[in-house]
Amino acid sequence: MDLPKEIFLKDYKKPDYLFDTVDLEFQLGDEKTMVTSKIAVSPGNEGTSSPLALHGCDLKLLSIKINGTELKSDKYTVDPRHLTILTPPAGVFNMEIVTEIYPQLNTSLEGLYRSTGNFCTQCEAEGFRKITYFQDRPDVMAKYTCRIEGDKTLYPVLLSNGNLIEQGDLEGGKHYALWEDPFKKPCYLFALVAGQLECREDSFVTCSGRKVTLRIWTPAQDLPKTSHAMYSLKEAMKWDEEVFGLEYDLDLFNIVVVPDFNMGAMENKSLNVFQSRLVLASPEAATDGDYAAILGVIGHEYFHNWTGNRVTCRDWFQLTLKEGLTVFRDQEFSSDLGCRTVKRIADVSKLRSYQFPQDAGPMAHPIRPLSYIKMDNFYTVVRMYKTMFGASGFRKGMDLYFQRHDGQAVTCEDFYAAMCDANNAHLPNFLQWYSQAGTPTVKVTSSYDEGSQAFSLKLSQEVPPTPGQLMKEPMFIPVAVGLVDSIGKDMPLTSIYSDGMVQTLSNDGHPIFTTVLQFKKKEEEFIFNNVPERPVPSLLRGYSAPIRLDSDLTESDLYFLLANDSDEFNRWEAGQILARKLMFSLVADFQQQKTLALNTKFVDGLRAILRSTSLDKEFIAKAITLPGQGEIMDMMSIADPDAVHAVRTFIKKELAFQLKDDLLAAVTSNRSSEAYAFNHDSMARRALKNTCLAYLASLNEPDVTELALNEYKSATNMTEQFAALAALSQNPGQVREDALLDFYNKWQQDYLVVSKWFALQATSDIPGNVANVQKLLAHPAFDMRNPNKVYSLIGGFCGSPVSFHAKDGSGYKFLGEVVLQLDKINPQVASRMVSAFSRWRRYDETRQALAKAQLEMIISANGLSENVYEIALKSLAA
Repeated sequence: MDLPKEIFLKDYKKPDYLFDTVDLEFQLGDEKTMVTSKIAVSPGNEGTSSPLALHGCDLKLLSIKINGTELKSDKYTVDPRHLTILTPPAGVFNMEIVTEIYPQLNTSLEGLYRSTGNFCTQCEAEGFRKITYFQDRPDVMAKYTCRIEGDKTLYPVLLSNGNLIEQGDLEGGKHYALWEDPFKKPCYLFALVAGQLECREDSFVTCSGRKVTLRIWTPAQDLPKTSHAMYSLKEAMKWDEEVFGLEYDLDLFNIVVVPDFNMGAMENKSLNVFQSRLVLASPEAATDGDYAAILGVIGHEYFHNWTGNRVTCRDWFQLTLKEGLTVFRDQEFSSDLGCRTVKRIADVSKLRSYQFPQDAGPMAHPIRPLSYIKMDNFYTVVRMYKTMFGASGFRKGMDLYFQRHDGQAVTCEDFYAAMCDANNAHLPNFLQWYSQAGTPTVKVTSSYDEGSQAFSLKLSQEVPPTPGQLMKEPMFIPVAVGLVDSIGKDMPLTSIYSDGMVQTLSNDGHPIFTTVLQFKKKEEEFIFNNVPERPVPSLLRGYSAPIRLDSDLTESDLYFLLANDSDEFNRWEAGQILARKLMFSLVADFQQQKTLALNTKFVDGLRAILRSTSLDKEFIAKAITLPGQGEIMDMMSIADPDAVHAVRTFIKKELAFQLKDDLLAAVTSNRSSEAYAFNHDSMARRALKNTCLAYLASLNEPDVTELALNEYKSATNMTEQFAALAALSQNPGQVREDALLDFYNKWQQDYLVVSKWFALQATSDIPGNVANVQKLLAHPAFDMRNPNKVYSLIGGFCGSPVSFHAKDGSGYKFLGEVVLQLDKINPQVASRMVSAFSRWRRYDETRQALAKAQLEMIISANGLSENVYEIALKSLAA
């Protein structure tokens, strides 16, 4: 077996050769596609005489010419991964390479492939090497032209990056289009689409008065479902101008929708490619969650035009530079257009569900790793810059970043330097966030001295050991803090003593109620002066750093904050901490076979939130939702899926029983007969109604089942219909089976809705669900070659603690078999599935043995992809 090679950050060196211009020509065919690349090459270092190594994969080399002369076979070497020109000419030269590729056989969906009759590309991270031989690395930036030839009937639309320069008809029923991108870009941003598509066209006038034509391309039948995506694009363009002063730089912006796509979407310069579910939406077939995701992802890919395209990353180790920054930008965009607190809660929940478990497992690595086999992961620390410098300081840093680096491939240090220089500041230890793996834990103890009216917070931090990094240095952690008095009001903050210095807090004569502590040592004490009574501290407001917080807040402090904190994120957090403590206590009782009983104070706290008329309804829905099973298991020394599931089910049913009248009232009062609208008030109403309905349905009582059935049948939009279906499907039995069948019969022609149907069944905790999911693999609507359906069914199954971690190992066995089957079709998607095994050591010995056996079976398979090999190997080695 040809073992994949590990790549190290320390080995980075500048390319020996630069590519100045790249002219591509594609002759698209049913059986094969011919690709001609003409490249102007110049030395990266003066006087270099090194061989020129080009990446290539699954290519048939037809010819190679240097300065117009065909190269003889003794002047180059070819292996499965490279074409190497042994002695290139000195100075500038031209190189022409002709290759033959087979897009119709390319199920990996990387490079150029054919999907439902149309041609499409996906080149990030290393897909361009499946198109032609090239220096496939992001620091090789060039200006591109692209000429596409194809059958005019089969492929009437021919798209690539930049501006359309020329088009026309050719002999034999063919036609061509010539595109030119005036901006330098790395090859991972190259894109080509050809096929039978129609477009929704609109326009946007930029802040400098230029008119930009906007087009969303999709198969004709899906065109009516693109109006929300067009709205989202125009809002993103406007927002980027208003918030960051960033104007779109071309006269045309294209979006293409494809059903088979590994990513959610891809930011190729001026030609974004999207998976269908992140563009297509109608009230009947898409949920509020879908609408919100479309807004965020359309924004995300558009924002990449500056943070990723105009300024790109030097190498794939710097992936967080473009992705982390752009994720932060799309989060801010969605927050400004919706409810900021609710968006923050959703983003933090996602971080805790996906990133923190990885940080605590064998796949833990810094957001800028020291090595990789396949680059695939990151998260963002960009928000902490804004926390430290404020909105205006962050904007100054962004302005300087673009001023310095427009048109360059840069590093995380370049962004850090721009932020600090623009604000005349230094953030000691901050770069540790890029180089250290693991989630820091911060412990906080408080004390109050009545005589001196001083309130002290003692902070200590620890970053746990992770693979390859046993010893950690202290991190720079911004901790946003407010102090709440005995009647629930924020106290004005006047001065803080720390590290031998007193800092006076002032804001042009206005009182300050929240301040950010710069916690940068292993242990530090911060003393607040002029505090007239013992306060309850509101810690880490707005979740100001991605850490685990362990404070000495008492249960009564948490209930007080839940009722009074002016920081709504921390109100939610107080409720979540109380819920986690309750769940841990009940898990211990369950394991000792004690009778379970619910704390009445907890029930009263949720009742008070449910009855509140001042709180946002979507916030109420979030606040009464219990922490997920995965989040609780992640915090246990030995994860016990059975106990956690039993406890969460008990709490949910008990809350539904004790709050039944309030829950019923919320369902009734939040019904609406108005037409669907994507706005915060309507979404908040639906969110609260649907959350309450899910609680009630857990009772499995005839009156509630009847209520849920009526909600399902009378729903006029997918948000409410699908929520009612999800409520009904909690309980095994004929009602569940009938509702699932009815839903499928209604929507079987809409593959995006069918994917939701798969996901709902895959994530179910009903007994015997492993066998149900196995049966669904053979369902006529399931297709292993379609990533969206794989993520829905198999990915959904991996997220079900009860079924995936079935005590008999049937869930592990099912996934092991599927991973090997999937790896032969699409390694990138297979690698995401196999990562579900990565924390196998966290479970009891029986489950450990069963999961380990599947990993060993996977790793010993012949012809395993790099993607799956790396994750399986690291998981086993943990």
